[in-house]
Amino acid sequence: MQSNIPALAPGFNLFPTLKPPHKTLTFHQISALLITFVAYASFHASRKPPSIVKSVLSPEIQTNSTSGDGGWAPFNGPHGTHRLGELDLAFLSSYSIGMFISGHAGDRLDLRLFLVTGMLGSGILTIIFGLGDWFNVHKLGFFLGVQIVCGLFQSIGWPCVVAVVGNWFGKEKRGLIMGFWNSHTSVGNIVGSVVSSAVLEFGWGWSFVLPGILIIIIGIFVFMFLVVNPEDLGFEALGQEIEMSAQIESNNSLENSEKVESDDAGLLPSEISDSSGAIGFMEAWRLPGVAPFAFCLFFSKLVAYTFLYWLPFYIRHTAVAGVHLSDKSAGILSTIFDVGGVLGGILAGYISDKIEARAVTSITFLLLSIPALLLYRVFGSMSMYTNIGLMFLSGLLVNGPYSLITTAVSADLGTQNLIKGNSRALATVTAIIDGTGSVGAALGPLLAGYISTRGWNSVFFMLILAIFLAGLFLIRLAKTEIKGKLNEGKWRWYSVTAQ
Repeated sequence: MQSNIPALAPGFNLFPTLKPPHKTLTFHQISALLITFVAYASFHASRKPPSIVKSVLSPEIQTNSTSGDGGWAPFNGPHGTHRLGELDLAFLSSYSIGMFISGHAGDRLDLRLFLVTGMLGSGILTIIFGLGDWFNVHKLGFFLGVQIVCGLFQSIGWPCVVAVVGNWFGKEKRGLIMGFWNSHTSVGNIVGSVVSSAVLEFGWGWSFVLPGILIIIIGIFVFMFLVVNPEDLGFEALGQEIEMSAQIESNNSLENSEKVESDDAGLLPSEISDSSGAIGFMEAWRLPGVAPFAFCLFFSKLVAYTFLYWLPFYIRHTAVAGVHLSDKSAGILSTIFDVGGVLGGILAGYISDKIEARAVTSITFLLLSIPALLLYRVFGSMSMYTNIGLMFLSGLLVNGPYSLITTAVSADLGTQNLIKGNSRALATVTAIIDGTGSVGAALGPLLAGYISTRGWNSVFFMLILAIFLAGLFLIRLAKTEIKGKLNEGKWRWYSVTAQ
């Protein structure tokens, strides 16, 4: 990180037996994985309240069982969904801008302290948003301002946790490991949905305050026990050394072949070769595979975040078997999408490890998600069973490539042999990919807020178009992967051993 070694987490002074040789490398790898998992799950849990309270803030549906209370100004007028979309835009646009800054800063700062700062700031701002209910605030500027600042703090989380995991694990089985690990996104969404929905009946402010308190408590735990680098405990640098030994043979064999994304590509300018220095922003953009995956994630995250912020609202306003669900039931039911996302991330990681082709895996999931979304829109309202099944399938296919690109692909590109295992480039590359994706994430919910007034068919058309465009950016990389694997005979080997 810095030229001077960061101080070891204070928890190791309180519990000296946590240090080597009392605890092994494997123990600390698992610890780093679990701590970062819980940390980022808490980030997502604190992002979930806006989607849960949308149906409370916006005008109520007029049904036989409810007369509606008019929502909460300024979100309860004829353009209420527009204001809600603008609220999402305020958060996600500042998040995407902050992502680029945070990734660049994360390569130069103590990642543990930087991550804790993001968690505490996010918790405080989430609580402040909820206080708008308790203090009867109806100024749009207040809610927009809180979301903008909160987005900046939230942007600190992702580059930090990916960089930490990249430091502790080499490339072997990275897709599978990060597939499991990246389920923190869906787990956080589920926890946030359940907590926010459970207390919604006591006032929508509680739906913000509880997740805010949760991330603050977990932030204190991270401050006490997170170890950023194996070297801090006297272990060898795994993210660099293993990466080099695993890829040096691959680089020699492909020296004269067609350039490919991420792992197998041509040489970069010599200034990137310093393994101890942080990589420049534009240099990171020029790394092979970064731009195509970044723009693919732009559209993939547009779809994923539209579901994240609008699925409970959609369920609340769409009758299932002729019955409109309550706000609480709609919020809890929406977690099925995230449950599917957990399996989708793990499955995408496992498949990409098995076939050694990230782009092929991603584009396959993207193409399959198009008919899944069509089926969910057309048949999801027939019965509760079809709604749950098709929502689960949609979550699996939509979150699969999103999970893969933001974890294993980012880690691959940020530690590839072309930059000689420079793990300090990892936070920058991660920030570029996820930051670009976050621009799409900001755009999706905003468009959904405006387009939904014309009907949900239009929203689903937008989502399907975005998925199609996401796949287009990976076609060239997928073709190169397919050609390379067929020439090497690796896929034929897998097909034989599978039988």
